Amino acid sequence: MSINNALDNLPDMAVFARVVDAGSFSGAARELGVTPSAVSRQVARLEGVLRVRLLERTTRKLRLTEAGSAAYTRCQAMVAAAREVLALSDTNTATPRGLVRISMPKAFGRLVVHPLMARFLAQYPEVDVQLVITDRTVDLFEEAIDLAIRITDAPPPGLAGRPLMRIAHLTCASPRYLAEHGSPLHPRDLAQHSCLYLGEDERDRHWRFRRAGAEVTVKVRGRYVANHSEVRLEGALNHLGIASLPEFTARAALAAGELVTVLDDWEHATDYAGMAWLLYPPNRFLPAKLRVWIDHLVAGLAGLAMGRE
Repeated sequence: MSINNALDNLPDMAVFARVVDAGSFSGAARELGVTPSAVSRQVARLEGVLRVRLLERTTRKLRLTEAGSAAYTRCQAMVAAAREVLALSDTNTATPRGLVRISMPKAFGRLVVHPLMARFLAQYPEVDVQLVITDRTVDLFEEAIDLAIRITDAPPPGLAGRPLMRIAHLTCASPRYLAEHGSPLHPRDLAQHSCLYLGEDERDRHWRFRRAGAEVTVKVRGRYVANHSEVRLEGALNHLGIASLPEFTARAALAAGELVTVLDDWEHATDYAGMAWLLYPPNRFLPAKLRVWIDHLVAGLAGLAMGRE
């Protein structure tokens, strides 16, 4: 295929990628402001040029063929490269400006990122920020998210990223609760205590602990269950039991002596423990608005770390 023919087919490649992202011809057509038949013709034209079937079409859904999967990966990269070109003017502007959309887990967003925002907005008056606070894993491409913070020790492939901070999960209670009910000496002792846990799934009752290569799982119980860490914090402060909390949620109460940790020689293993990663689509030319926000976040988290030392 000549370079001229390849350039002629770039719009069809972009439409094909949009169809896969949308999951249907009609969905892609709505996003593009054209008819489903026009979208179908463009995909069919690309299949004709490539002489391969890209999509298996049924009445209910589309399925990528093996060739279609390979083509989609390359077409998606082409669209990402086009976005990089369009972002060049924003990258090189002297004044960062525009909207930054950032996704992050609820507790991390409320207690770690939100306190850093007032200073950022004051420093960069032409940058607007939208925090998408959710524990759901968002798709950065489909949901037009610029940056995402996820707590994981295995960042997903296909995204650029940098580690931000390690998050520990603690078991803690008020001194009064422990005075009345005793302190657990082993994770198995938690079965005899009232525990404050997440409660979104039956697995949330099964607390896992690790020490020196050994792992122990204990099924906890309690009269008060909440899927918000600040609510569990308040429950612990009101002497309702032993809570499972991210370290940053309990930090102030621990420093004030209102809570104390238990089972300190065990690692409390949860889905919310591990490294917090900042993730974004691969882009060598990050817009200025993203670069300054990333720098501000990293500096703010460094300040938090120094405050703990």
